[in-house]
Amino acid sequence: MRVIVRSVSELCITVGALIVLFVVYVLFWTGVKADHTMSDQVHQLQSQWSRQTAHPKASPAPATSPVPAKPAAYKDGKPFAIMYIPRLGFTWNKPVLEDTDVSTLKKGLGHYAGTARLGQVGNFAVAGHRRTYGNPFVNFPELRVGDAVVLTDGTTWFTYRIDKGPYKTVPTDIEVIDPVPRKSGYKASGRYLTLTTCDPEWGHSHRLIVWAHLDSTQPVEAGRPAALRR
Repeated sequence: MRVIVRSVSELCITVGALIVLFVVYVLFWTGVKADHTMSDQVHQLQSQWSRQTAHPKASPAPATSPVPAKPAAYKDGKPFAIMYIPRLGFTWNKPVLEDTDVSTLKKGLGHYAGTARLGQVGNFAVAGHRRTYGNPFVNFPELRVGDAVVLTDGTTWFTYRIDKGPYKTVPTDIEVIDPVPRKSGYKASGRYLTLTTCDPEWGHSHRLIVWAHLDSTQPVEAGRPAALRR
């Protein structure tokens, strides 16, 4: 009997230790790796844009320029923009990559393939983890109507303003990323942005959604947009 009790006790201790290690991995190590990866993605973009700026092809556009021409197709799993959300902190910035595959969302935010490109007519839809892999959208519920969501592709700043959300729905509600999302309140075609993340914080039974419209654009040569100035 003693041998049995001792064996069971040792097994419980081993299982407990493995559970603790797994929790540490999920809570800490994936975050460390993701933060490093996202920083690397941002650095790659900024370096690429710096090289392009060093060899300009045309004169800078005025600050009141219209929305730029449709950008080239995005490459799967590759970064193409950086997102800033002042409500989440003035040091908060994340790379946006093409597609929402599991491997892509470990590197940053993912653009839903098939939705509009940045700044264009339609719905530019982006997903991000709430928890794990850097917790990019951990404070998503704090977003409010009127908040700015700013993106840049290295040539232009795009400032969107939130009109509705966070709105709670189920994962099968794919209408939220339609060109004109029915539940967003929008009635006509426009230049929209949708952000999505999981809910509850440590689950995925539901989704939280915010919708925004393109409020303004300006070339990067004009400096940072007002929404990013302290």
